[in-house]
Amino acid sequence: MKIYDEVIIGGGICGIMAAKRLMDNDENRKVAIIEKGRELTKRKCPASDTQACLHCGICSITSGLAGAGAFSDGKFNLGTAYGGTLGEELGENLANTYINEVDKILKEFAEDYPELYRSNDELKLKCVQNNLTLLDMNVRHLGTDKNFKTMYNIIDSIRNSGVDIFSETTCKKIKRDGELFHINCNNNVYAARKIIIATGRTGAGFVEKFCHDFGVKLNANAVDIGVRVEMKDIIWKEFSSRIYEPKILYKTKTFEDKCRMFCFNQGGYVSAENNDGVITANGHSFAQAEKKSDNCNFAILSSIKFTEPFNQPTKYATNIAEDMNMIGAGNVVVQRFGDLIRGRRTTESRLAKNTVIPTLKATAGDISMVMPYRHMNNIIETIYALDNVAPGTANDDTLLYGCENKYYSIRPQFINDKFEVADGVYILGDGSGICRGLSQSGAMGLYAADCICGKVKQ
Repeated sequence: MKIYDEVIIGGGICGIMAAKRLMDNDENRKVAIIEKGRELTKRKCPASDTQACLHCGICSITSGLAGAGAFSDGKFNLGTAYGGTLGEELGENLANTYINEVDKILKEFAEDYPELYRSNDELKLKCVQNNLTLLDMNVRHLGTDKNFKTMYNIIDSIRNSGVDIFSETTCKKIKRDGELFHINCNNNVYAARKIIIATGRTGAGFVEKFCHDFGVKLNANAVDIGVRVEMKDIIWKEFSSRIYEPKILYKTKTFEDKCRMFCFNQGGYVSAENNDGVITANGHSFAQAEKKSDNCNFAILSSIKFTEPFNQPTKYATNIAEDMNMIGAGNVVVQRFGDLIRGRRTTESRLAKNTVIPTLKATAGDISMVMPYRHMNNIIETIYALDNVAPGTANDDTLLYGCENKYYSIRPQFINDKFEVADGVYILGDGSGICRGLSQSGAMGLYAADCICGKVKQ
């Protein structure tokens, strides 16, 4: 049996960056990546032809080499204002150092690296005047197509450097045997001195099971439940043409909960994701003008922090999404905002007359039949608040797709600032409950690799 210095479970951007940095620090290391999804070039969603989720066993949108980020909008937020709490964990200076390292690596492997979209004080003021907080910062937008190619180039590089990559390999169980970990996958067993768990949001269940098996305490994060919103692109053009991605916070009046608008896609497409059989909404867009749609889309998420004794926020969010799939006949549900406000379900005939043409084949229905009142009320309040800075957001023909949930609701208790949960075990990326985006996930992978090699940057 080959013994690896490090085995990385999860081949998303966090795992890829960790593997690259480990080999850069020591070319003689023995490193492996185990990924349950397919090779990047073999990842294809059949919904691109049919516009409807076909419930594949392993979703090519969320799983596979380069992770869910492979088919994302390719937005890299170069700062710590949002996208996770890495700045709080490492300190702003160190976190930004590693975020900038991610930017340098992307530039090295990108064939056409785009310019930055910079922050804008005028738009910040407009939001503040309407009880909204614009969390804009410098953004590098590669687009889905360029991001895909860049990830391919990085993966090709680390494979050539000696990293063993095992795709379509599902990790079943991890056991410790003295100084080695045995990772049971399908019909094979891999041995490692250290393991890095970087399974992403879809691996929340795996992280939870591992922590239970190894006696690692879990803390509950806030749960984020919401919808994907789609409308005519021109409505948000003032923002998207100047800062590319508006991320806006709103404190609701009824419950004083935090709602956030994020993951904005200019000229974008709404997409469906299969998270272990649960279908949720997401969105992306291409960099090339000829591939853009007439619409924009973004998420509105209602965040609620549960208190003890409740400790199952991920299951709570999953149950809501499962119920939404049930009334959607196994699919995402889409509803016109005007129908929601009038208390009626959207029908196929109403949808056919809509001025906003949906970019995802979803089931016309009534989101409020499933969405809990508190979340639903928060989302409606936020849409009306956003309408004050981008008139037309609250139009009757605006489309809401449900649900869009984010599965970073669990957070393991770390034993040190290297993100170890046990001696030789690191939990990183979106599955750690710390990161919520590509830049911070990649930075976390680089930082942990440097910790392992004793070469942390200052």
